[in-house]
Amino acid sequence: MIRIWGRRSSFNVQKVLWLAGEIGLPYEPVRAGGDFGGLETTAFRALNPHGRIPVLQDGDVTVWESHAILRYLAARYGQGGFWDHDPAIRAWADGWMDWAQTALQPAFLGGVFWGYYRTPEAERDWPAIRASLAATTALLRLLDAILATRPFLAGEGLSLADIPAGTVFYRYFELDIERPPLANVEAWYARLQARPAYREHVMVPFDELKGKRQNAGR
Repeated sequence: MIRIWGRRSSFNVQKVLWLAGEIGLPYEPVRAGGDFGGLETTAFRALNPHGRIPVLQDGDVTVWESHAILRYLAARYGQGGFWDHDPAIRAWADGWMDWAQTALQPAFLGGVFWGYYRTPEAERDWPAIRASLAATTALLRLLDAILATRPFLAGEGLSLADIPAGTVFYRYFELDIERPPLANVEAWYARLQARPAYREHVMVPFDELKGKRQNAGR
């Protein structure tokens, strides 16, 4: 039995659960992080010495870090749909995964979501929030231009390229923030919302995070 350690409101855990849902992979969820705690225990640190979620256990195999888990699941269980034998095709998805992690997530999740939603109102740094929102908007305009040429980031169908970036958008569209009209991004988001696994694992209420600045293992 596969086990996935984490909490459903964790952005990084949601990436993994979404892919597992798309593949139709049975797993046992193990609640950890946030109000569930457990990340400092000896047993959990034996799985991930960094004390962060998500963690995947697949028999004798343990994988930590969300993108490593995505690639593992795709390679082992998603061949033909989420894993291609052509390195050039895999590299295209890798580029979008890395872009989401190094550009989009720091701008929106690190700057806007944490700075605005997860920071108590009296402590918000509005100049920093506005700068992060402007950086997010610039990135989404780039994404909008790409999505004008294809329905998904890597082409005609959902792939690993879409999952890290796509997981951002439920929070982006749920926050009370200024959003420019981006027709192609909005159409892409609508296509993601039409997927049962996205609705189940990404469109999860995150009220518990409001005003809470602690990391709790991501």
